[in-house]
Amino acid sequence: MTKIPLLIDTDPGVDDALALLMAFNDPRHEVVGLTIAAGNVGLNHTVANALKLCEVAGVDVPVFAGCAGPLLHPAPDAGYVHGRDGFGDVGYEPAARRAEAEHAAQAIIRLSHEHAGRLLLVALGPLTNIALALKLDPSLPERVARFVVMGGAVTGHGNITPAAEFNIYFDPEAAHIVFEAFPRIELADWEATIAHGLLHDRVVDWLQADSNRARFYECISKKTREWSADRRGDHWHSADGLAMAFVLEPDGAQEIVERSLAIQLEGPHSRGATVVDWQRQLGLPDRVAILLRYDQARFEGLVRAALAAG
Repeated sequence: MTKIPLLIDTDPGVDDALALLMAFNDPRHEVVGLTIAAGNVGLNHTVANALKLCEVAGVDVPVFAGCAGPLLHPAPDAGYVHGRDGFGDVGYEPAARRAEAEHAAQAIIRLSHEHAGRLLLVALGPLTNIALALKLDPSLPERVARFVVMGGAVTGHGNITPAAEFNIYFDPEAAHIVFEAFPRIELADWEATIAHGLLHDRVVDWLQADSNRARFYECISKKTREWSADRRGDHWHSADGLAMAFVLEPDGAQEIVERSLAIQLEGPHSRGATVVDWQRQLGLPDRVAILLRYDQARFEGLVRAALAAG
């Protein structure tokens, strides 16, 4: 079986880490690179976290450092959720391997040529690297077979502001460039994440599995899971995990709607909002396929498998 080449742009981050373990574990896909941005925490940490996760998982995937901040305006990180280092401040021993010399944006362009027409591109963090790649090579979308984004809050129930989701809010200018450039984007947003929560007690059981992946993930996710339990009740939410389930097994989607979508760039309450034309009032083409419902059992099965939890 010919594997699908999978390029993941990410800002690890605890939920990014779970999504990456899911991708590494899937025999139908070959992860051809990790392009790293700042987002959940600063770039030095997100690169180090990506390298460490590859080491823990026993995979030799090239890691490319990218943009250290948004295109235009400074943005807050999410260290208060993920830990100052993004991996729960557990003080892990750094990976032996270093990142590649090539910049992430250049790697995106090169890999799109190497896997032209077949590449599955996934964005789990702010879209800064992909926006820069588009500015360097506007023909990039022509070579991408499928593009999946974790981001947005399609009815305005944000997680970083009342209206905006973190990844889009961190760099809305980059998101605007990306959403304008690609003829089709598949979107797993924050509101889908909330609708597909994982019971804390069940996650704790999975993390008791006798595997390096489960032990490492239990350690780095403890701070985040405790933060979530204090604020969101019985369920823990993995935005990037749900997006990766949609990436790896798209036939698990039970409801998708297609609409046009715009990124709001201004306004004290609206910057970073993802505005969906639900009633098609603007007459624009439906370029965004929005995931509303995914098979919960299939999602949980992919998470368990990634943790080697049976």
